[in-house]
Amino acid sequence: MMAKRLLFGADCRRKYVSVIRNAICSEIHGSSWMKACAANVQGRWPKVENAMERLPTSVSAKIPFKRRMCSTFQSTIDQAEIKKFQSLAQKWWDENGEFQALHTMNDLRVPFIRDTLINYIGSRQSGSPLSGVRLLDVGCGGGLLSEPLARLGAVVTGLDPVEDNIRTAEVHKSPDPFLNKQLQYKACSLEDITEECSECFDAIVASEVLEHVADRETFINCCYHVLKPSGHLFITTINKTNLSYLIGIIAAEWIFSIVPRGTHEWEKFVIPEELERQLESNGFYVESINGMYYNICSGLWSWTESTSINYALHAVKSKDTQHPESENPVSEETIQSYANSAS
Repeated sequence: MMAKRLLFGADCRRKYVSVIRNAICSEIHGSSWMKACAANVQGRWPKVENAMERLPTSVSAKIPFKRRMCSTFQSTIDQAEIKKFQSLAQKWWDENGEFQALHTMNDLRVPFIRDTLINYIGSRQSGSPLSGVRLLDVGCGGGLLSEPLARLGAVVTGLDPVEDNIRTAEVHKSPDPFLNKQLQYKACSLEDITEECSECFDAIVASEVLEHVADRETFINCCYHVLKPSGHLFITTINKTNLSYLIGIIAAEWIFSIVPRGTHEWEKFVIPEELERQLESNGFYVESINGMYYNICSGLWSWTESTSINYALHAVKSKDTQHPESENPVSEETIQSYANSAS
């Protein structure tokens, strides 16, 4: 009986590998093979409302620029997401485990962050190109990205709301005196530090985090408040397309078990145009958006022109420093006129 199950599982994998390969190569959304795949998975894999419908390729006109203090918004923390990652807290540094894809993603995201910052601020010290840069790693998990960025010379603060994740990160860095000097961790949410860290950081990294937050608008707004003017925001996340549902959830979670089942929710994915609109409405301007591709067979990442599955985004905070609680700040002339009338 066990042998039959194994053979059946192998046969299913072979069947869907060809479907997935065709999907990646052609990127034909809404075509007959997609409909056939959707029919095959009904009843066996989680359904997502409208996941197999063709998604819009553009969004409405950008809304007027508007910012408010983070305290006026909802929390960015989703308790269901906390529970998911709580059970994985001890597995962050297993390169062959559930976070294998994040380990190999460093081959792309570390040079992307390093080279972009060097291009804007210049290399400050040979061997430590990010020396003096204050960097915030939001949703740092066990520190997979925080550590290599700190080794490049950046002064890194890693945030994560899961206390066990922070414990794992602390234990891993503790034997290294250099990391202990360059890197600190805090078990809290982004909005928890907005008041004490207003305009503190030169750069923020939110890698594979945005698809797990409870309120994306709040998250972006808080990033604005803790960044210095002209500070840099780096995001890697997953596009909300038919292909991302097929690859990111069905293939990655249900067929190949690259990540645990239930890690992602398709409804929380965001198309680049929508993310760009939200960023620009909260005081950022987007400099670049680059597609990323994960090879399931080799376990390696590469850059691609297509953003239909994963993508990396770089945005810069506007130099406009008007008070975020006011959409129409009072001018000095108005203040003086009030003063004169009162005297």
